Amino acid sequence: MVRQQLLVLGDSLSVSPSPDRSFPSRLQARIDSSGLPWTVTNSSRNGDTTAGGVQRIDAVLQPGVRVLVIALGANDGLRGVSLTTVERNLVTIIETAQRRNVRVLLCGMETPPLHGWQYTLEFHELFPRLASQYRLPLVPFLLAGVALASDMNGPDGIHPNDAGAQRIADTVWRYLEPMLRQDVAATSPAREQNS
Repeated sequence: MVRQQLLVLGDSLSVSPSPDRSFPSRLQARIDSSGLPWTVTNSSRNGDTTAGGVQRIDAVLQPGVRVLVIALGANDGLRGVSLTTVERNLVTIIETAQRRNVRVLLCGMETPPLHGWQYTLEFHELFPRLASQYRLPLVPFLLAGVALASDMNGPDGIHPNDAGAQRIADTVWRYLEPMLRQDVAATSPAREQNS
């Protein structure tokens, strides 16, 4: 069976604690152990923002990519980037993928009230709203069970350690696995012969 391509577009949370021990690499291990014909490409960068994702999306969304995992927004929130800008950037990434018939999994993010509670609340609401608007599956919070947990993060208390990366992969997998199985079923030889 031909292997399908899955792309992760994220920031340092997606490359910590190291590229070969990050949550995308853990997803690849889950995929392989499940016998699913998918290859994960991790196109994440330390310090990246949704604006960086917009700048890179055309280059990284190569022909053959079937699923895009968007895991951006943490740095935008910490920097207090205008929510209008964050939304516009995420919309650009989502619409670029959808124009190319790439299915999108959106990962929600939260931000501490460094820029006021109103900003934090509106930031929280942004991801579910976009998921609903574009009919996307949504990981409610990428760092569920990891944020603020000392045993899940490295010395800085922000970036996941090995255990944290595994927890993130487990969280994402619940939403990603049905997408991968659905895509494989839709492109299976039996389906093609019957169509």
